[in-house]
Amino acid sequence: MHAVFAREYGGPEVMTWTEFPDPEPGPGEVLVRLRAAGVNYMDTGVRRGPVTSWSMPTALGVEGVGVVTALGEGVDDLAVGDRVAWYYHPGSYAEQLAIPAASLVRVPGDIDDETAASVMMQGLTAHHFTTETYAVQPGDTAVVHAAAGGVGLLLTQMVKARGGTVIGLVSREDKVPVAKEAGADHVLVSSGGGFEDRVRELTGGEGAHVVYDGSGAEAFRSSQLALRRHGVHVYYGVLIGNPTFRPMDLPSSILLSYPVVADHVPTREALVRRTGEIFDLVRTGQLRVRVGGRYALADAARAHRDIESRRTTGKLLLVP
Repeated sequence: MHAVFAREYGGPEVMTWTEFPDPEPGPGEVLVRLRAAGVNYMDTGVRRGPVTSWSMPTALGVEGVGVVTALGEGVDDLAVGDRVAWYYHPGSYAEQLAIPAASLVRVPGDIDDETAASVMMQGLTAHHFTTETYAVQPGDTAVVHAAAGGVGLLLTQMVKARGGTVIGLVSREDKVPVAKEAGADHVLVSSGGGFEDRVRELTGGEGAHVVYDGSGAEAFRSSQLALRRHGVHVYYGVLIGNPTFRPMDLPSSILLSYPVVADHVPTREALVRRTGEIFDLVRTGQLRVRVGGRYALADAARAHRDIESRRTTGKLLLVP
């Protein structure tokens, strides 16, 4: 079988289509044949490194959907032929994977492969942000960075499903219609900071209740200044850049959070329950997936170039 592999940190050119022996499932694992892998911005951070716990050399990718082809010893809650999805398994840009059964959820028959692959990492991230990190209430205003991107589009829809108002930020004018189609009430074009005054104008001078900020250090301060007193700055842009600040620099008694999806789904029970809630949002039409690009698995380097260019919208997928 083949996988996308990197032997050193660097640009997309370090990614190679490499042949490996077929994996075999160990105890508690299942063998999965990939149907689609999701591309996440964190994948580019792993490749550029070294800002995560990953080290080189490594196979890339973390999420996907596939079909179970073999069971390891002790696995009794999955069967060969089951369609399954996962949000975090390092090395997911691969034709076959041996994955712990506890990391997998069954994909319902009415959820297609592309949707399942699109709402695992990014869907669980958006769900975490809008339910536990800051539980959006009717009438709340949320600022969503990169509102036309994979996480941003899902965040926007989840905020709207909970009765909130969305101020979306996009990097280019041509992304404005994409964010509005997802339900954003207002869309501002901003590739960095400087949007806080406009947010305050749109909120009657009060500021937003929450800012979902994956933009890196460049807009960190503006995100905080766009919040009302005791607002919540949800920062997840660490793979783009980490700002230097002192606690006393936080304005308006705001709260700063760095949420990690693993804390949203710390058990298999939580993983199944949370993904079930996301699938229900899809079924009711409150959550629609926009696939912004499909690439051959072997062409993952091109997907990385495209997502880093900020030319893309929605979710990027790799297909064997």
